[in-house]
Amino acid sequence: MRHPLVIPACLIAGLALAGCAEKGDETVERAFRDVNVIDETNLNEVMLTVADPNEAVDYFARSTKSTPDRIDLQRGLAQSLVRAKRNTEAAAVWGKVVGMPGATEDDSVDYADALIRSGDWDRAKKTLDSVPPTHESFKRYRLEAMVADANHEWKRADSFYEIAVGLTTTPAGVLNNWGFSKLTRGDYPGAERLFGDAIRRDPTLFTAKNNLVLARGAQHNYSLPVIPMDQTERAQLLHTMALSAVKQGDVNTGKALLREAIDTHPQHFEEAVRSLRALETS
Repeated sequence: MRHPLVIPACLIAGLALAGCAEKGDETVERAFRDVNVIDETNLNEVMLTVADPNEAVDYFARSTKSTPDRIDLQRGLAQSLVRAKRNTEAAAVWGKVVGMPGATEDDSVDYADALIRSGDWDRAKKTLDSVPPTHESFKRYRLEAMVADANHEWKRADSFYEIAVGLTTTPAGVLNNWGFSKLTRGDYPGAERLFGDAIRRDPTLFTAKNNLVLARGAQHNYSLPVIPMDQTERAQLLHTMALSAVKQGDVNTGKALLREAIDTHPQHFEEAVRSLRALETS
């Protein structure tokens, strides 16, 4: 009389075990999916930082082909194209990113950056104009300053450069750009001051050192500034100063500076030798 009760009990136990097995499989599969997401996130970060830029482009191009609606992968492709200096392609991908759901104001700023890199200043300005003024970031104001420079809007450029300097702990590059802006306008004392500030913030920034020499040379000041420099840098700066002197019409001073540059350089300074030879034979 008890057997009819045993069979249903067995069936119930079997169904329960089957249910547990199915839940177990789902749990394992979900765990693997979670692990894959973590691994992919780490791989994406590696590709964006330490990987070869063109390898990163290939990786993100494959990823976006299989999942084109993922904005994080589209961003990765755009950033990798910028790193690879494929700026026209980068601008096209950033243009796609800013039109996707989940796009941010930072994406628009990065789009403007890519447009500037590809030489499309007008679209870069329109893109920056579309970013709300409440979005304040170092990169946004640095780009605003560059666009204002390109349009010879000097007061706007100065204002944006000043804001950008205040929004970063490493302002040397911005100070150098600001100084070059002053140099192109003919404000040589202002440029000299900004280049000096840039070097104080980053004594290794040779571009600022070279620009500082140009600013001094434009004022017929042919003495090297008191700044950190090694022997090779000193020779290179003397060469820059010599060319500046020649440009100002001070040819004899230029020749003397070229001879000093040749003597100072720890190796054969072919470029300075050619410049001196050209002056002496002309």
